Amino acid sequence: MASGFFAVLDDVATLLDDVATMGKIATKKTAGILGDDLAVNAEKASGFVSKRELPVIWAITKGSLVNKLIILPVTFLLSAFAPVAITVILLLGGFYLAYEGAEKIYEFFFPHSHKPELEEVKDLDKEDILELEKTKIKSAILTDFILSIEIVIIALGTVIEEPLLNQILVVTFIALLATVGVYGLVALIVRMDEFGASLIRLNGESNTISDKIGRFFVIALPVVIKSLTVIGTIALLLVSGGIFVHNLSFLHHLFPSVPGIIVEFGVGLVAGILVLLVVKGVKKILGRK
Repeated sequence: MASGFFAVLDDVATLLDDVATMGKIATKKTAGILGDDLAVNAEKASGFVSKRELPVIWAITKGSLVNKLIILPVTFLLSAFAPVAITVILLLGGFYLAYEGAEKIYEFFFPHSHKPELEEVKDLDKEDILELEKTKIKSAILTDFILSIEIVIIALGTVIEEPLLNQILVVTFIALLATVGVYGLVALIVRMDEFGASLIRLNGESNTISDKIGRFFVIALPVVIKSLTVIGTIALLLVSGGIFVHNLSFLHHLFPSVPGIIVEFGVGLVAGILVLLVVKGVKKILGRK
């Protein structure tokens, strides 16, 4: 009886060791898109009034966890019974991400003056602020859903030859890492100014080391947020372009002498512009009607 118990423990230890090893490999494979995920979601989660930042991030985090609960079982089932469907879903998600990136560029050059920015919420009443929050939270959760599909598929590809139990454990670990790790960092980024203000208030003396560090964090936050806006847009186009290039062979070999990152960005930008033109055209036609 005792020998059987220890044999089970040994099997469990071996399984966990294998999962840890495969998890490291899968993490390396998904590191790039996890970085893109951080940039995109940090930009999405920023721009709220200070006291609403953490509740908004928590709402997006819960939405991200729900996304994973939907994506993981569906992905395993499709991988087993309809692998072609995964490619189709990825391509559709790629078009959505490309559209979001292209729309951000369009909004930069042709801003909509009638659309209030979240930075101007001081002039809005409580209901308008909550409505803006809901809109941005929904957008962030939808973008997270698309990025989560890509993360899960890439992680699954690294362990596709392994037993089903190993696949489930490794991919689930990466999926949870994508939520807990990414949104934990997002929370730290958007609270930089509050942390800096706390350091400044740490003592009654002026121009101390804590004051200097605090002022640095307060001044750095707007720069970081603006930078993340740019990085997030580039990330959307890179991720979408990567989806097309890695799943459509003719694109993969279209420009063999050009660095892959440039090809992926270009493909994502072109796809985004095409979808943006279609959306604008449809809106214009419906508007006329």
